[in-house]
Amino acid sequence: MTRVLLHGPGVLGPSLPGIIAELARAETQVDVLLDVGENTGAGAAHRSSPHLQAPDPHAPHLDDLASRGLCRLVTDADPLRYDEVRRLTANQPGEEAPHGPAGEAKRPGRVTLVGGGPGDPGLLTVAGLGAIERADVIVCDRLAPLDALAHARADATIIHVGKIPRGAFTPQEEINRLLVEHALSGRDVVRFKGGDNFVFGRGGEEVIACREAGLSVDVVPGVTSAIAVPALAGIPVTHRTSSQGFTVVSGHVAPGDPRSDLDWAALARTRTTLVVLMGVAHLRAIASALVDGGLPASTPAATIADGAMPSERRVVATLATLPDAVADAGLGAPAITVIGDVVAALDGTRLHASSDDTGAA
Repeated sequence: MTRVLLHGPGVLGPSLPGIIAELARAETQVDVLLDVGENTGAGAAHRSSPHLQAPDPHAPHLDDLASRGLCRLVTDADPLRYDEVRRLTANQPGEEAPHGPAGEAKRPGRVTLVGGGPGDPGLLTVAGLGAIERADVIVCDRLAPLDALAHARADATIIHVGKIPRGAFTPQEEINRLLVEHALSGRDVVRFKGGDNFVFGRGGEEVIACREAGLSVDVVPGVTSAIAVPALAGIPVTHRTSSQGFTVVSGHVAPGDPRSDLDWAALARTRTTLVVLMGVAHLRAIASALVDGGLPASTPAATIADGAMPSERRVVATLATLPDAVADAGLGAPAITVIGDVVAALDGTRLHASSDDTGAA
């Protein structure tokens, strides 16, 4: 496996997640240097080289990338042990939008919502890629296919606003403000998200905020992870002999929570495939609610974490045993759970098995 060391002021920059994602997809071990003094473990040749600059080790996006297995954070590194050493420079800020003649107000830019698909840049649409290539500003989530940022203009401003589970996040109101502010200054702004912006992506709220500010909004639909991630894991959400339909729900709010407006008992009676997004934290409560509603405990079920990413992992079990299987495997967000006979429709031998494989089964 190729080993790459990243260092320099750019490791705190907005382009780093895209660089790491691209390298990880090429099965490269990526180390990010956090703290290096003049006397590192390197040889004499390295000690005579310029000092390697280290970033703040608490940068949330670095911690997030490392927790997902896409890179390692190191405090000591010998460049001679790596196949490639990259010094990343700080990103240049985006250029101001052109001004009109003296005294003429800037013309507003526009906002484009781009759904990036489930994580593999190959599943980003042609229209989505074109929008990224043209953008002055890209407001990006952590689950977007970050590799695609390599196609952004060199002078584009990239703003990461991803919500890290139980960690740093940017409030939706601030995201709305960023979109409006940059577009009103005359820039073409892309809101880049994973999956589809209108499937639990709060894209509707962003459209409303932009229209209230008098801005034009374009929408580039994305391949939703609710269908694509199961498909890549060998699970069709419908199958002629197993399911005549599917339902996609959010598991962000647990069954029984006063904020929940889902009827889990009714979902248990549909006899169709159930796809649960953002539900891994409440998986035990969800499984119990479905069993209480009449869905057999033996129903095949699967949870896929980091779908379509090099760090993808999945567990296949039954509805009753899935919560423990997921906990034992250490699967966490982002994850998608599929419940129904379709889980075993193409390969019944996978039932009760777990896998660390990547890509399609």
